[in-house]
Amino acid sequence: MDAPRDIPGGRTRAHFRGCLLGGAVGDALGAAVEFDSLSAIRSRFGPEGLRDFAPYAGRLGAITDDTQMTLFTAEALLRLEHLQFRERSDRLAGFGWRAYLRWLDTQGDGPRRRAARDDDGWLIRQRELHASRGPGNTCLTSLREGRPGTPESPVNDSKGCGGVMRVAPAGFVAADPFRAASELAALTHGHPTGWLSAGYLALLVHEVAGGATIDEGALRALVELRRHPGHEETSAAVERALALSRSPRAPALDVEALGAGWVAEEALAIGLFAALDAADFEAGVLLAVNHSGDSDSTGAIAGSLLGAAMGESAIPRRWIDRLELREVIERVADDLHRHHGAGSPPCPGEGSGCWSRYPPR
Repeated sequence: MDAPRDIPGGRTRAHFRGCLLGGAVGDALGAAVEFDSLSAIRSRFGPEGLRDFAPYAGRLGAITDDTQMTLFTAEALLRLEHLQFRERSDRLAGFGWRAYLRWLDTQGDGPRRRAARDDDGWLIRQRELHASRGPGNTCLTSLREGRPGTPESPVNDSKGCGGVMRVAPAGFVAADPFRAASELAALTHGHPTGWLSAGYLALLVHEVAGGATIDEGALRALVELRRHPGHEETSAAVERALALSRSPRAPALDVEALGAGWVAEEALAIGLFAALDAADFEAGVLLAVNHSGDSDSTGAIAGSLLGAAMGESAIPRRWIDRLELREVIERVADDLHRHHGAGSPPCPGEGSGCWSRYPPR
């Protein structure tokens, strides 16, 4: 390949693994209490709420559709990278659309259900991904209808959190992560808040992986967010999270004040607030999941941010060791690092194992 691109320092493999593993851990923690009220969570687990993995989908450490779709987001980014070995291309939305259709195939009821082809790559062949784990109705409906949305031509008016919860890997894209994540979210979620929240999260991941604190990155990403028409709901939610993080407070009640997380700006605000408030990874993700609402998505957002900022070693080993699909998540993170990280040899190109895992189609 040509000379390596200029990649910001600090983007080590630990950051990439931290982001993807951290998001999956937050997802798996929240899965057991999604839909439960804070009072119900405390009644079940004690006054401090959930403190560890609890059974979901018949096991401990099971992931949901949030992590499944995040992995397919990463797949889209890697396939586009491989296409760029051959030609200059910015067709991320097309790669994202096809990746999400492959995810739909794994759900067992997609209109494209069929045997995997050679050019489908590696991810769809991971049998543990072929499990229905609470997929969002907006994602399912948009993909089944067969017309990808764009920010300029929305497919619906949804601002559900199914767009923002899956885009953290786009934060490692060297060029314009805000736009990349916005396009990926807009494929299924047409309201500006639905995809601008995704753009904000990806840019924040980009900033913290490059060495900024979460607070510094949040402010920088907010400047970019405010440049976009329709930003007001997302900006207000981010500003509320920032203000609460700087005030004397009872953190769990402040999470409740930010909403339930079913819509994009609330999920983003809760995940951001929990990450800003965190003394360490464990405290942050536990704060993010102990609330009344979409605990797996808010846990995934907080875990992605904290993992990108702190690295893989910050995640408690007891959670990583029991995490479903851990080896697959690590492999995808390592492949992303090979393309977008610091201190990694470049992908050897066509014919390599990485190329065969993510063929450029």
